[in-house]
Amino acid sequence: MTEKRITAIVPVRKGSVRVKNKNLKPFAGKTLLQIKIEQLKQVSSIDSIVVSSDCDDMLQLAASLGVDTHRRDEYYASSEATNSEFFEDLGRSIDGEYLMYSPVTCPLISLETYHDCIKTFKEDAEVTNLVTVSPVKHHLWLDGEPLNYDVENSPNSQDLPDIYAVTYGVCIVSKEDMIGCRNVVTSNPTFKILDEIESVDIDTEFDFMVAEVIYNKIYGDLN
Repeated sequence: MTEKRITAIVPVRKGSVRVKNKNLKPFAGKTLLQIKIEQLKQVSSIDSIVVSSDCDDMLQLAASLGVDTHRRDEYYASSEATNSEFFEDLGRSIDGEYLMYSPVTCPLISLETYHDCIKTFKEDAEVTNLVTVSPVKHHLWLDGEPLNYDVENSPNSQDLPDIYAVTYGVCIVSKEDMIGCRNVVTSNPTFKILDEIESVDIDTEFDFMVAEVIYNKIYGDLN
């Protein structure tokens, strides 16, 4: 059987909304983009790395660090494009039979997790889509109604039903499925459950500050 070859995609854009210039903003003495590229280059089971962006500075940084680049169309780097449009275009634009979505906004994923995810995807024939998730153990409400518990028989939070949030930190999928599903998560995903630290995803200024503190705590002495 031919081994599955993995192309890691690092999607970045210049128009970040909630954290201005998030991808190139100083983070722990580097930038989120530099950190992600350096992480992925340490994972020997990744066959190629592609940074997809509409930003010259980001593409130049990627090239200077020795990885491939893809200039993304302005529309698909804008907030006008839906997630589905974005994922479909990314799948059509990047070469490679199997693609690993690897956003810079998850800087705390360990090398061990990358290795484990890729090993599982390559070696288990039943795994066609591997997705990182984090458990949600909170009493949730939707449209004025409790979503995951009975108010009159409220369980302890650890006993709530298993609900998972997709972290998008690592999503491995075939190019064909990414285009067909217009997503990096298909209808039959295999979940890799992450702890609270590896699940950190930077969406806001608060997330950025928290992630930087944790990153410095873990990796500060190593950089």
